[in-house]
Amino acid sequence: MDKKNAQVWIETVMYTLIGLALIGIVLAIATPRINEAKDRIAVEQTIESLNVWDEKISEVLDRGPGNNRNIPSFVMKRGELFINGDTDTIVFILDELGKPYSEPDIEIEFGEVVLVSRQEGKSNSVEMTLNYLNVTNLTYDGEDNVKKFTAAATPYAFSIKNLGGVNISNVDIEESSR
Repeated sequence: MDKKNAQVWIETVMYTLIGLALIGIVLAIATPRINEAKDRIAVEQTIESLNVWDEKISEVLDRGPGNNRNIPSFVMKRGELFINGDTDTIVFILDELGKPYSEPDIEIEFGEVVLVSRQEGKSNSVEMTLNYLNVTNLTYDGEDNVKKFTAAATPYAFSIKNLGGVNISNVDIEESSR
């Protein structure tokens, strides 16, 4: 009778170990695919967000000097946003991606957003750009400089204003969530 009880316990332990090994194998296979899907979703959501930026800037330009639009909730859980008054661009960079989003160093257009994947060793990133050169003079807080925003727990809020201009309109962006 004792041998039967011992055999039952041995079988129970072995089946438990086999079950845990199978769970470990499934997780090892599934985790990279889950992370890849998260990266792809993050890039696609960023493209959508930048298209909202472009819509707001286009509305401000179309409606003339003095016009104002708001982006009340710009969520950044990862990446960096650069408003570059020197080059009249808005650039969003997502780094630490598991794989390149597209073929590296090839520009792809998604509406007005130009996307370029970068691959440096094992590090992958995506740079998404809205370019307003020769369209408007883009400034941040009234100045032609570069302003960097990093990922934050709370959403950013931005105000976009058409300040008018002689040959080309001046569009000023300010963070209004401060």
